[in-house]
Amino acid sequence: MKDTDIKRLLYTHLLCIFSIILSVFIPSLFLENFSILETHLTWLYICSGFVTAVNLVLYLAVKPNTSSKRSSLSHKVTRFLKCCIYFLMSCFSFHVIFVLYGAPLIELALETFLFAVILSTFTTVPCLCLLGPNLKAWLRVFSRNGVTSIWENSLQMTTISSFVGAWLGALPIPLDWERPWQMTVERKCSICRSLRVPCMGLGTVIRVT
Repeated sequence: MKDTDIKRLLYTHLLCIFSIILSVFIPSLFLENFSILETHLTWLYICSGFVTAVNLVLYLAVKPNTSSKRSSLSHKVTRFLKCCIYFLMSCFSFHVIFVLYGAPLIELALETFLFAVILSTFTTVPCLCLLGPNLKAWLRVFSRNGVTSIWENSLQMTTISSFVGAWLGALPIPLDWERPWQMTVERKCSICRSLRVPCMGLGTVIRVT
């Protein structure tokens, strides 16, 4: 049984990776001038949709947490609506956190929100597919020694890795402030100027257009 779960888990992750690759190439067949760099907002929409759809189909097909109880149609609809609400709450919560960590409040708000959506896609959606809108199960899985299956262990690792990856991915951003592709000119703070390094948030950063 464990070997079967490992194979299913492996196929699930491979198909999720494959869906991300498809989100890069398939839109170029239908959309003119499509590219990740030039039309990155469109790609974020498409990538989030692809990954969400693949997660839903895979978890419905594999059914790692099969329940013996038969639920009614109204219960399934209520559960689905709760999942949608949880996903939206996750997106808005991440958006608020990003703003508190320094993202512009009004300027580039759409880019910030789409980043929250893509992070929710890789963290909240798998949790909803596997555990459902059950906060007690979420707290159990993400607490110490609360994992009871290989699926929950994978969920725990992938969710934490997504948060760490998002955090580490933001670190190199200040390193290219002086490059031609930047749209603003940075006035370095006095600390970074004295160190002769790009400003890394050690003091107040003022950007002027």
